[in-house]
Amino acid sequence: MRRWYVINTHARSEHKAAWHLANQGFRAYLPQYMKRRRHARRIDMVKAPLFPRYLFVELDLEQDQWRAISSTLGVSHMISGGEIPLAVPDGVIDDIRAREDETGNVPIAREANFRKGDKLQIMDGALIDHVGLFEAPSDQDRVVLLLNLLGRQVRVRVPVESVTAYA
Repeated sequence: MRRWYVINTHARSEHKAAWHLANQGFRAYLPQYMKRRRHARRIDMVKAPLFPRYLFVELDLEQDQWRAISSTLGVSHMISGGEIPLAVPDGVIDDIRAREDETGNVPIAREANFRKGDKLQIMDGALIDHVGLFEAPSDQDRVVLLLNLLGRQVRVRVPVESVTAYA
């Protein structure tokens, strides 16, 4: 019976692993989304793996030569319970594929799931590593933070994907 299994890849080798698996005759699936990337003072939208360092492969463990997968370029190992790979629960891959848009990307909307007063750390941009207090969601993809700068509290608006909860 054909089922989907999870492959752990080497860092940033998801596409390479999927390509080599396809060349070996395996059906690989790498769900992707559009990610905002800042490079050289420009912001671009680029495709990125929905699950970094993971992809899926469809196999019949009794018929396919699945042990060759672990030695495939870009593959670290298959997720397994002992020596037998663990199957993805039925319907999970279908649910992910059903969410894909016409370009094959899974749209994700990161909402500001923070409460007023939560401590957040800025992860990129000019204020990288600053910690502030969440005040409110702003327009579409931005949040308002209160930062202590030069001895006073200043309100700043930053993209929601640029902040994370401060531990």
